[in-house]
Amino acid sequence: MAMSTADRIGVTVSNLETSNHSLIADVRNLLVTIKMIAQDLEKENKSDLVKQLDKATLELIPLSDDIVHLSTALQAVGKDYNSSNESTDFKKLLDEHISQLEADTPCVPENHVFYKQFKEAIWRVRHADEPMPGEEHEEIIMTSSQCNLVNTSCPLTGKPVTELKDPVRSMECKHIYEKEAVMNHIRMIGKKRGCRCAAAGCPKMLTAEILICDPLLKIEIEELRLRGDQSTQAQIVADCTEIDED
Repeated sequence: MAMSTADRIGVTVSNLETSNHSLIADVRNLLVTIKMIAQDLEKENKSDLVKQLDKATLELIPLSDDIVHLSTALQAVGKDYNSSNESTDFKKLLDEHISQLEADTPCVPENHVFYKQFKEAIWRVRHADEPMPGEEHEEIIMTSSQCNLVNTSCPLTGKPVTELKDPVRSMECKHIYEKEAVMNHIRMIGKKRGCRCAAAGCPKMLTAEILICDPLLKIEIEELRLRGDQSTQAQIVADCTEIDED
């Protein structure tokens, strides 16, 4: 059975979105990697190199937002498309959606959450848990030189958070769960009233409403994954060095 024009457009948009999501992940991983390198350079008092990475972060942030806008615009065009006898100017449609997105959420790199993460990570190298000047009441928890996740495996499934398909975090106690597992747990144990957090020793209550994938959760999980990869690579290098010496 031949595909309709609308179906073909849907498949094309889906393929483009998949590629775009991969690119978004690559850029965000690069931002995390830059931050981690900058932390190491700050520890070595190489401030000039840290400033260069600061500049690189500011340059990458608009690119990251542009890719996100393109992905959102692709979704909108695919959803709103109606086949007709008239030709469709898809470039015009995409440009219109992107322009509207840019107007609704203008990019200010210095105020972007990624840049705030970068600045706080550098600050914490020398100031431990002290808040940055002027940000004593900042509500967003920034990732720093140490892992900011309160648990690295789901209290219910035991899976590492880096392997969770749909992670969510409690807004009360910050413990991270696999969404399906914790929702089933609440339905079975807590019913409508909720239940106690499954993390050992945690007295907080869990309800469906307070379990969310907040803006920083996946970024923090990806940073944990990257740090793990770097540790593995460092160990491999060390092992090879020992072999060579023998």
